[in-house]
Amino acid sequence: MALVVSPPNDRKRVKVYELRNNDWFDRGTGFCTGRIVNDESKVYVESEDQPERLLLETKITKDDGYQKQQDTLIVWTEQSGTDMALSFQEAEGCAAVWKFVSQVQQALMALAGPDDALSDDAMESFSNPLVLPQPEMGNLDEIQQMMRGVVSTPPGRDALSKFIISEDYIKKLARLVEIAEDLESLEDLHNLCNIMKMLILLNDSQIVEQVVNDNVVLGVVGALEYDPDFPNHKANHRRYLEDQSRYKEVVPITDPVIRKKIHSTWRLLYLKDVVLARILDDPTFSVLNSLIFFNQVDIVSYIQSNTGLLRDLFGIINSPEPPPKKKKDAVEFVQQCCAIAKSLQPPARATLYSNFIQHGLLRVITYALSSTDASTRVAGTDILVAMIDHDPNLVRAYIFKAIAEKQTPLTDTLIELLLVEVDLGVKAQAADAVKVLLEPSPPPQPPPEARQNGEYLSKLRGTAQSSNQNEAFLHKYYEMSASKLFQPLKDLESKESLNDLSFQEVSLYNHLVEILMFLVRLHLFRSRFFIFTDGLASRIAQLLSCPQKHLKLTALKFFRQCINLQDEWYHEQLCRAHLFGPILNIVYETMPRDNLLNSACLEMFELIKRENIKPLIQHIVETYREKLEEITYVDTFQALILRYDQMMHHNPEQDASMAEAQDADREATANGNQRWQGLKEDAAEEAYFNTSDDEDELTPAQPLTQPTLTNGASPMPKSLVDYPDDDPEDAMDATARLSGSPTPSSKSKSDPADGPSSPKATATAAPPPVSQSPPERLSEKRRRQEDEDEDALGKLSNPKRRSSTSSASSGQGSNSVLRRKKGFLERGKEALNGKKIEISFGGKKASSSGGNTGDDGGGA
Repeated sequence: MALVVSPPNDRKRVKVYELRNNDWFDRGTGFCTGRIVNDESKVYVESEDQPERLLLETKITKDDGYQKQQDTLIVWTEQSGTDMALSFQEAEGCAAVWKFVSQVQQALMALAGPDDALSDDAMESFSNPLVLPQPEMGNLDEIQQMMRGVVSTPPGRDALSKFIISEDYIKKLARLVEIAEDLESLEDLHNLCNIMKMLILLNDSQIVEQVVNDNVVLGVVGALEYDPDFPNHKANHRRYLEDQSRYKEVVPITDPVIRKKIHSTWRLLYLKDVVLARILDDPTFSVLNSLIFFNQVDIVSYIQSNTGLLRDLFGIINSPEPPPKKKKDAVEFVQQCCAIAKSLQPPARATLYSNFIQHGLLRVITYALSSTDASTRVAGTDILVAMIDHDPNLVRAYIFKAIAEKQTPLTDTLIELLLVEVDLGVKAQAADAVKVLLEPSPPPQPPPEARQNGEYLSKLRGTAQSSNQNEAFLHKYYEMSASKLFQPLKDLESKESLNDLSFQEVSLYNHLVEILMFLVRLHLFRSRFFIFTDGLASRIAQLLSCPQKHLKLTALKFFRQCINLQDEWYHEQLCRAHLFGPILNIVYETMPRDNLLNSACLEMFELIKRENIKPLIQHIVETYREKLEEITYVDTFQALILRYDQMMHHNPEQDASMAEAQDADREATANGNQRWQGLKEDAAEEAYFNTSDDEDELTPAQPLTQPTLTNGASPMPKSLVDYPDDDPEDAMDATARLSGSPTPSSKSKSDPADGPSSPKATATAAPPPVSQSPPERLSEKRRRQEDEDEDALGKLSNPKRRSSTSSASSGQGSNSVLRRKKGFLERGKEALNGKKIEISFGGKKASSSGGNTGDDGGGA
């Protein structure tokens, strides 16, 4: 069945809001229309800037919980569970759309058949509307019991809400409060309090709006003063709300709707934060926040769109005629507007601040910060912090302009406030503001489309100009402002004791050290010379002797940051000023207690040890070694001493040798303990192992040379006998070709790479036949044995020396290399073990007729 409902004729200007994480998100401004498409009633909102884009398309159902709040607001919950709201520009537009929504819901209810999803309780509530008796002193308990039974079901809550609104029931209940107080009927007052709680917790926005009306609010809060949970205590909410002196009209607001919303918002805030703070549930809290938010949006929109109001407001502060009390109220009015702006969406907040700045907001801040009234200074710092949170570049631009015009910049005003302010909260806000304003702003990144349409170059020029302004500002700050800011730290030099510091002085020193740490981290090169030229590091070390532990920790934090920068200049200055002495004194005073102060000191020295900062380790151990040796309850300081000893006794020449030749053997040490120090490695020998070995034979004409060794070492004895090759088959073949007779294999083969032969094998270089040499004497035999052992050790510690003569045969070059290396290692081990090598020869000597020779057969 088609719905017979007439949609609105014209479009209504509206803002669309969506509740995200208990905060209303502005989805945009557009025009709202109601349409019926395919028997479905929907509400559409088309974007004002882009008509083809839909900001909202929602289907009207009978159970979405549509509510009309105030005159320009409609809220509901989508089927997905998302809370939505429409804020209309005009009340007539809201009424037209609300009429359309109500007609559609009534038609849907009429079309609902018996199979509808409503429960039996809901059907009963529609057929039998709820009726409560008229409130009187004798039936309050009955009304309370009836309401308790009704609010247990959602349909009952809806029926009760409709009855309360239609019968103006809250106003009737509020009249009974004064009567009960006159009769001193505490029981009736407790019943009224419970009834008011249940009505507010129905989560109906219209009921909450009625509660804060002028003719009802005092009766409601009067009933809530008598909480039965605290029967012996009574609150004084009415006295606070009746105080008309709290309403201060700085500039006249002629719109009665805005005046009513200002009063309602203030009462809603008081209900939420004071009266109902203990009993609020999440749905009621959300309803109160929604009402407050939309009221604030309307108030701020009215203020920033009223040029005459803004001109009168800022004219009060900029003009010298108004009295200080009037100026103070104007500053607090601006403070309230900035506080409201925090809950607005960024576009609306930016528009508000832009309008305020055009009318002189920054001059208001300057006036407030330099005021003699404490509350005015608090309001000024609140405005400044709110503006910095929104966009610090706006404040920086004002500072740059003041510097260009040779005026006092805002940072100097903040510095004066920080130095003289006694309010600790204002002092903390001023210190935070100084740090934010001194932070260099990153250059803005233009969007990709800006690069295409030619705006990118203009962006870069603006960024370069801002960078130049920032450099000029920092130059002026370090030249003039910084000395004034840190003058209290410099004055510590004349103090002999820090035991009489006031609480304000301790807070000031703490903020100054925090700012200094911020500058060290942010302005590395500008701050380093300023700190040590003015001796600020020594003054901070002086704070380590004060009795306040939190101030000591702040000073330790500064030194740890200087160490952690890994800047040699800072390390050198710390050592030159002997700033580790006071830190070690703290360790002495607090050991062996494991408190925060002691742990902070130990962690600093642990950082030096872990990072192996050698200049600091050397300075600490050389200067305070006796103190370090006495601290034994932790191993940090003993490890520092050990690290220092290792560092001082380390051989730098050995490190250089290892770095230059990682693959080469280590050279001899400076004391000359190694005997074969003078032997050098030949490049040809190294190249031999990197290529295939083609040397299997030496020519007969190869001369036998003997190297001359240095450092008093005995020369290497030349080979007495030409030994066969490692490969027995090659040796036998060569012998057979030369002598024509078989050569028996030796009992123990000798590697050609080995040095001289065993004492048992003595031969001459004469032609064959080979004769047996006579027995050697015992002393000569022992000397030969010692020489052979030394030769074997020398060959193990130095690379194998190869002959540069190439052989004619290359077929088994690579295999012979492996065999020679293996044989060299095996024979080297035998030489180390002192084993004797026996070699027997049979038949004719192969070397006598130019046969195979070993690798060491006379070649150097």
